[in-house]
Amino acid sequence: MTLHEVRPGPTGATPVVLLHGFPLDHRMWLDVAAALPAGRRVLAADLPGAAGAPVDLSEPSLESAADDLARELADAGIERAVVVGLSMGGYVALALAQRAPALVAALGLVDTKSTADADDARANRLRIALEALDGDTLEPVRPMATTLVGETTRAARPEVSERIAVWIDGQSPAGVAWSQRAMAARPDRTDVLHEFAGPVTVVVGDEDVTTPVAAAEHMVAAARDAHLVVVPRSGHMSAVEQPAAVAAALAELAQRADHA
Repeated sequence: MTLHEVRPGPTGATPVVLLHGFPLDHRMWLDVAAALPAGRRVLAADLPGAAGAPVDLSEPSLESAADDLARELADAGIERAVVVGLSMGGYVALALAQRAPALVAALGLVDTKSTADADDARANRLRIALEALDGDTLEPVRPMATTLVGETTRAARPEVSERIAVWIDGQSPAGVAWSQRAMAARPDRTDVLHEFAGPVTVVVGDEDVTTPVAAAEHMVAAARDAHLVVVPRSGHMSAVEQPAAVAAALAELAQRADHA
């Protein structure tokens, strides 16, 4: 795992840590980071296997990714942070909140869900992992550049999908396989939201068909102190499709964390 300091900031404000979705890397967060208010440290992680980094395929685990992240944050001198994850990043954020709750001041859950995969979704992940490895290819995930964005974005801004396609091409088949197998093995973590004492913001694109609004509402209902933000004209990649709206939601969450 690599932790990138996207923007330095003072020690008084709670830092923000951004965790990317699949099959991408930390670059998907750069527009959101740029739109966050100044005066706050912002970091973004490349999760295991992202950006073509070597990965141990013997133990694909979101729990190990959360543990790695906790160590990286400690090495960066961060004791508490606003932890934000989109899709797979949200799964890691929930695992971190379960395994290192003192580290998580607030949770931002963007186009993600707290439940485990259904059997058919799990089988599809394992199929993609095998195809990527056996063929040493990214072909199984290249269509996601189009399918992950909302209908409005596909019709009006094809350059967004083109940008995502470049990021996908920067990944590796081994990294794709690791991520898919790790996500397939994850448990339901709705109980983590029940137990989490800090503020939560759940963000979802109104055109997200991968983790739809109903999945977001499920998390809001489970959490003690949660706000729901529905981003118009956006699909599963709301942080890329509508970064200003996502940044505004995360800025409000960070302010809540500062005063929690």
